[in-house]
Amino acid sequence: MAKSMTRFQRCSRRILCWCLLFMPSLLFAQQSTQLNIDQVYQLARKNYPLIKQRDLIKKSRDYAVSNAAKGYLPSFSINGQATYQSDVTNFPFKIPITGFTLPSYSKDQYKVYAEADQVIYDGGAIKNQKQTAEVNEIIQEQNLEVELYALYDRVNQLFFGSLLIDEQLKQNDLLKKDIQNGLDKVKAQVANGVAYRSSADELSAQLLQADQSRVELLAMRKAYMDMLGLFINLSLDEKTALEKPSSPNITDSVSRHELTLYDYQKRNYDLQDRLLDVQLRPKFSLFIQGGYGRPGLNFLNNNFQWYYIGGLRLNWNLGSLYTLKNQRQILDINRKTLDIQKETFLFNTHIAQKQQNAEIAKYAALMKKDDEIISLRESVKNAANAQLENGVLSAHDYITQVNAEDQARQNLILHETQLLQSQYNYQNTIGNIKIQ
Repeated sequence: MAKSMTRFQRCSRRILCWCLLFMPSLLFAQQSTQLNIDQVYQLARKNYPLIKQRDLIKKSRDYAVSNAAKGYLPSFSINGQATYQSDVTNFPFKIPITGFTLPSYSKDQYKVYAEADQVIYDGGAIKNQKQTAEVNEIIQEQNLEVELYALYDRVNQLFFGSLLIDEQLKQNDLLKKDIQNGLDKVKAQVANGVAYRSSADELSAQLLQADQSRVELLAMRKAYMDMLGLFINLSLDEKTALEKPSSPNITDSVSRHELTLYDYQKRNYDLQDRLLDVQLRPKFSLFIQGGYGRPGLNFLNNNFQWYYIGGLRLNWNLGSLYTLKNQRQILDINRKTLDIQKETFLFNTHIAQKQQNAEIAKYAALMKKDDEIISLRESVKNAANAQLENGVLSAHDYITQVNAEDQARQNLILHETQLLQSQYNYQNTIGNIKIQ
């Protein structure tokens, strides 16, 4: 008996442990995922393949800056040559001294040497290269951000399209309740012999049509959620709830990344202008050269010998003076072209703002009328409900009034969602979507 109790206790403990182990997973599986618009923006941005390019841009900048900084390190080179020349230096006289002969030189000459060169002053070329690499990084990042605006537009379409379907499903439930309410009353009248069976059939058919609408809405929602799930790399199902966002604060100021892009493109032209000055400045460096050859530094010795030489080197190339004026004019044209592009962008953005503001105002005005229409339609439906109960209104006329109220509520749902989507599209147009 004691052994049996011990086995029972062991089994009970194991079952309890397994329950405790899997309970969090079961509870989590039963919980529905809830997403708000900011989370969707963030996830879509993180999952978008193009965003991976950001790390590559930073690495490219780091390598470019590192390479430019290495310009301050000494450079090394190894050179050599073997030549044969048609003539060499000869002395056109003889020295009448016994035991003394003038040297003669070989026409084949050889030289191998190594040289180290250390920059002292480069006119600002290395500094210009570093600044150019940093500016190019920002330009590429801004180009990336500009391309993400199309992603946010697509997210808005899917998110608010799903929200619209959610609200339509809620309204579908209300519609079915109204139809079911009328059907229950007509069935009672049919049972009492005061209504025809066809009236109940008509309401039943209408109820089935509402069920069909629900099936279509659920299929559309699944399609929308599947597409949204691909954008944010999450598996979304019918339990996933989307949080209805509040209306954002509408401002007129434009803070799109294109404006930053134009500014840094102009700064890049300024760096190119400075580079023209850099190319005209003299360059100074220290050098040391050591080698082996024939002849060496002693031209009176025709034997192979070691040698070295060191000193200060000046390099001043003034060839760019020929094209300096034209190059600066080209840069000036590029700046003016950039100003025109920026002006055009702002012009088109302001036009889009005007259009979207008009849409926002339109939907806000329509919603006010929707509220009035719904109030009236609801009053008419309630009266029709009472008349149907008293047997003075046909089922067909009751359905007409129910559908009229349903359509009024559907219009409000549509206009409310369109208003929110227009507001968030406007936020995207002016660049006011902030991603953490």
